[in-house]
Amino acid sequence: MLLSLGIGGLFYLAANRTIEYDAGERFLHQAQNAQYNINSRLNAYTDVLRGTASFFHASDNVDRASFHRYVEGLNIASQFPALDNINYAQYLTDSGRDAFEAADAGGEALGYPAKVTISPGQRRPEYWVLTMIAPLPEFREKIGRDIGCRGPVARALQHGRDTGELSASGLPIDSVHQPQGAGLALRLPVYRSGAPLQTPEQRRAAYIGSVGIGFSVPRLVQAALEQMQVRDTRLVLVDTGDSAPPRPPVQLFDSNPAGSQPRVSDLFSVVLPIDFHHRHWSAHFSTPKAAWYSRFDTWLPWLAMLCGFTGSLLFYLLFHTLSSSRMRAVKMAKEMTRELRTSQARLQQSHHKLRRLAAHADHIKEEERKRIAREIHDDLGQNLLVLRIDVDLLTTRTRHRHPRLHARAQRMLSQIDSSIKSVRHIINDLRPTVLDLGLNAAVEWQIAQFRTRSGMVCELIDHNTEIRIDDQRATAFFRVLQESLSNILQHAHASLVRVELLQAGGMLCMTISDNGIGVRDSSRNKVGSFGLVGIEERISLLGGTCSISGTPNGGTTVAIAVPVSDAARVASPPQSPASSPSSARDMAL
Repeated sequence: MLLSLGIGGLFYLAANRTIEYDAGERFLHQAQNAQYNINSRLNAYTDVLRGTASFFHASDNVDRASFHRYVEGLNIASQFPALDNINYAQYLTDSGRDAFEAADAGGEALGYPAKVTISPGQRRPEYWVLTMIAPLPEFREKIGRDIGCRGPVARALQHGRDTGELSASGLPIDSVHQPQGAGLALRLPVYRSGAPLQTPEQRRAAYIGSVGIGFSVPRLVQAALEQMQVRDTRLVLVDTGDSAPPRPPVQLFDSNPAGSQPRVSDLFSVVLPIDFHHRHWSAHFSTPKAAWYSRFDTWLPWLAMLCGFTGSLLFYLLFHTLSSSRMRAVKMAKEMTRELRTSQARLQQSHHKLRRLAAHADHIKEEERKRIAREIHDDLGQNLLVLRIDVDLLTTRTRHRHPRLHARAQRMLSQIDSSIKSVRHIINDLRPTVLDLGLNAAVEWQIAQFRTRSGMVCELIDHNTEIRIDDQRATAFFRVLQESLSNILQHAHASLVRVELLQAGGMLCMTISDNGIGVRDSSRNKVGSFGLVGIEERISLLGGTCSISGTPNGGTTVAIAVPVSDAARVASPPQSPASSPSSARDMAL
C-alpha cells in the first residue's frame, strides 16, 4: 500500500506539473500571438505613414483638398480602426511666424479657418504647426497647434528631421476625444522634392515639415486581446523609454485597472517586448491559472494517483495526457498559420489598392495635361493668330506712308512670333501634339529634340513599321522615352544613344541604350529618386515587363515590352492635322 501510495503521489505531482506546463505554454503562445498582432498593426500604421510621406514627396505643393482626397481614399475608419487621424505639421522658424499667421491659408470650403494662428502663443526659435488634418470635423481645434512646444516632442521631431527616420516622443496626446493618455503619435519628416538628402545639413536645408498619425492605444491593444482564448487575461502596456536620458516608465494601457488579482502563485504571467520605433514597450500579460484548466485538467492528478496502483492504466492515462497536449499544440499552430496567411492576404490587398491609387493619379495627371494643352492651343493660340494677322495687315499698310509706325509694327510682329513660339513650347511640354500623329512620329520628334538639346549622337531603329496603339500605351511609351533620355542627359555622360522600336507577335517593345557610365544599385535605391521606379510602375500597370541593366562604365540599357491587343493593332490610323477642327491653328503654331 505504501509503495502504491508513493507511486500514486509521484504520478499526481507529474500530472499536475504537466497540466500546469501545458496551460502555461498555451498561455505563452496566446501572449506571443497578441504581441505579434500588436506589432503587425503598428507596422500597418507605419506603412500608412510612409505612404502619406510619399504622397507629399511626389508633389511640389500638396494643398488641403488633395490631402483630404488622399486620406478619404485610405478609408481609415474601416481599414485601420485604431487610427484617429492623419495630419501634416509645417515647419517654421520664428522669423517667418508673422508672415505665416498673416497669410491666407486657403481651404475655407473644407472647413479650415481663413488664417492660422499658432498656439500656444509663446515665441520660440522653431515651430511645427498643424496645418492639415483628416478627419477635420473631429480635430478642427488642433489646427494651428504647435506640436513642438513640448520638449520631448521637439527632440523627437529634430531627430527625425536630421536622420530621415520615423520618430516618436512617447508622450500621450492630449485630446478631448479619448481618455487621458490613450493616444500616441508617430511622425515622418517631409523634405523638398529633388533636394539632396545625404547629410544632416542637407536634410535640415530641405526640411519643410512632417506628416503624422495619431492612434488609440486601447483600440490597438483591445483588438489583439479579443483573439485570445481566455477573456480573463489582463494586459498592462508600459513605455519604458528609449536611448535618451531615462525617465520613469509610463503606463499606456491596462485592460483591468480596477479588478482584483489573485496571488502571484496562482497566476500565469509573462513580459514580452514591443519595439515602437526606437521606444521600448513592455507588455505584461497575466491570467489566473484556473481559467486555463478544463474540468478534466482539475481532476486528472487525482485520477492519476488513484490509477497508480495499476501500471498499465497509469501508462494509458499518461499517454492520453501527452497525446491531448500534442493535439492542442497542433491545433494552435494551425490557427496561428491561418491568421498569418490572413494577415498576408490583407497586406497584399492593401498593396494592390495603393498601386491602383497611383495608377489613377497618373491617369488624372496625363488627362489634365492634355486638357490644359488643348485649352492653351484652342484659346490662346487662336487669339495670338488673330493678333498676328491684324499686326501683319498693319505692317503692310504702313510700309510706305508711316515708316516709324511701320518699324513699331514690325517689332510687335516679332514679339507676337516669339510668344507663339513660347506657347508651342509650353504645349509640347504638357503633351506634344505630335502624339496625335502616332507613336512613330512622337518618338522621332523627341529624338530630334534630344539631339538638338544635348548634341549627342542618337540613332533610331524602327524597322519601318507603322505602330498603331491606344493613347494610353502611346503616352506611357513616350513618357518612358522622355524619362530615359533625361536620365542619360543628366547622369550618363554618354556620347551615343540608340533607341529601337519594334512591334511584333502582339508585343510592342522599346529598347534605349547608351555608352555612358552605367547605372549602379545605390543610384537606383537613392532616397527621393523615383525616375526608374516610375518607369517600372508605368509598364507594370500596362501588364508589361521592364528590364533596367547596366555595368560600371559599360552603359545602361532600358528594355520594355507591353502586350498590344488585336483591337489596338487594327485600329484606324490617327486623324491627320488637316482634318482636325483646329488644323489652321496647328499650322499657325
